Amino acid sequence: MADNYLLKIYDKFLKLPYGRQLFSWYSARRAPYFSTISPLITVLRPDHCEVAIKKRKLLQNHIGTMHVIAICNGLEMAMGFMCEASIPKNLRWIPKGMEVKYPAKAATDIRCVAKVAHDAWKPGDLSVEVKAYDLDDNIVIEGTITIWVSEKSKQVK
Repeated sequence: MADNYLLKIYDKFLKLPYGRQLFSWYSARRAPYFSTISPLITVLRPDHCEVAIKKRKLLQNHIGTMHVIAICNGLEMAMGFMCEASIPKNLRWIPKGMEVKYPAKAATDIRCVAKVAHDAWKPGDLSVEVKAYDLDDNIVIEGTITIWVSEKSKQVK
């Protein structure tokens, strides 16, 4: 999928000093709600994306751990970028729902991961596996984001 528009942009940014940071800043500004978590896209390839979120006061809950909604925001961002970097040109996607569990407290910086099997891109519901890890690689949130995949409509000329 070397001709994917998002992967081309990502590759261009990676050639610059602080390319990942610049790409992440640029990307979060295109979908402004993501900027609330100050994300860093650390891995982007077909069928896989990772987003890092630093633990800071603004993202903490009343017990001093990372707020679950901030982490879900990172998981949704990872899912969205993974989808855009992966989906075949004849298809489109839209999120339908998110289901998550919180097996552990999120007391450190977080790594949000979204991935799907390469052969999963077919019209219909697609379950995207999402997991958030702390710095010790403990899973702090795990779940599924369901997206609806459909054929792009044919343009009449």
